[in-house]
Amino acid sequence: MSVETQLRPAVEAGEEERGMSFAAATRLVAEREVKSFLQMKGFWIGLIVTVAGLFAMSVLPSVFGGGQPSVAAVGPEVSRGLAATELDVREVPDLAAAEELVRAEEVEAAVVPDTSGESATGVRVVALSDPPTEIMAALGTTPPVDLLDAADVSQSEQQLVIMVFSLLFVMFGMGGSAIAQSTVTEKQTRVVEILVATVPVRALLSGKIVGHTVLTVGQVIVIAAATPVALRLGGHEQLLDVILPALGWFIPFLCLGFVLLASMWAVAGSLVSRQEDLGSTMGLVMALVMGPYFAVMFFSDNAAVMSVLSYVPFSSAIAMPVRMFAGDALVWEALVSLGVLLGAIVLITLLASRIYSGSLLQTGGKVALAKAWRQAAD
Repeated sequence: MSVETQLRPAVEAGEEERGMSFAAATRLVAEREVKSFLQMKGFWIGLIVTVAGLFAMSVLPSVFGGGQPSVAAVGPEVSRGLAATELDVREVPDLAAAEELVRAEEVEAAVVPDTSGESATGVRVVALSDPPTEIMAALGTTPPVDLLDAADVSQSEQQLVIMVFSLLFVMFGMGGSAIAQSTVTEKQTRVVEILVATVPVRALLSGKIVGHTVLTVGQVIVIAAATPVALRLGGHEQLLDVILPALGWFIPFLCLGFVLLASMWAVAGSLVSRQEDLGSTMGLVMALVMGPYFAVMFFSDNAAVMSVLSYVPFSSAIAMPVRMFAGDALVWEALVSLGVLLGAIVLITLLASRIYSGSLLQTGGKVALAKAWRQAAD
């Protein structure tokens, strides 16, 4: 079925309502976008692959496993006691040296003699911020654990949340490229000329953003429903208690972040007339999707940088929910960040709307931004 055939019902409906309001035109375009993408095999294949990957990550955790856990052992007697385990043992002379290695994260934990008499095995475990479950399992006992830098949220839990949120942001952010591809297809097949004759150009842009936002929210719902099942099958029910508190902030940030990027994807598609040329205009948007991912992953341990990233519109969708989860930000800070993100959406959408209007009907090659801007003013 050709693109023009798919669009014909929407166009005919638009012709019948030539005097339709902006909201009605936006709804018409959004419905057409949703229906057309739900009919594509690629959309369903991508969703199935994502859900299958979620189950694979849960059921096959060994794929992501590392090497032997490293521990510092205080004194030769403790070292001999750990010789039968599969731990990477590093002997140190005293407790101070062991704590120094733990704080420097050169070892995951330290095993020290217990002088209080609390431990039945005569040893204690010293860790940085959360109990080293893998090391304690290797010991075969549950000795007392002393935390040097105890936190409400452990480092491993925070890293898990960062990884999940970052990957979801990248996945849905890059999914916005479908808007660019849809726009180029309409220009290449000249269907866009029929569309702009029946609905305002800005309504066409708004409809695309709304339609693809609905598709994104739908995918988020499917993944959210599949996650508890996958975690239970993999024996990781406790991780639900880690992820769920952060979702309340992440979902609105993710949806607003997608809207911010969606208008830019639409502009990327409107500046070219062939699918082959789309790569030349997608670089900036791709950088704005991948940049926050790498920034949060690299600077997750730097409180100052994370604080700045949580107010930058393109990175706040990841950074602020992570800070809220870790207890490093207050509610008013998250609300301010949401306000900044909303303001950025209004500004970027207005600028994108003008460029989109000036470039949508331009064919014959890549349209320069300056030319598109001037064309919209004429």
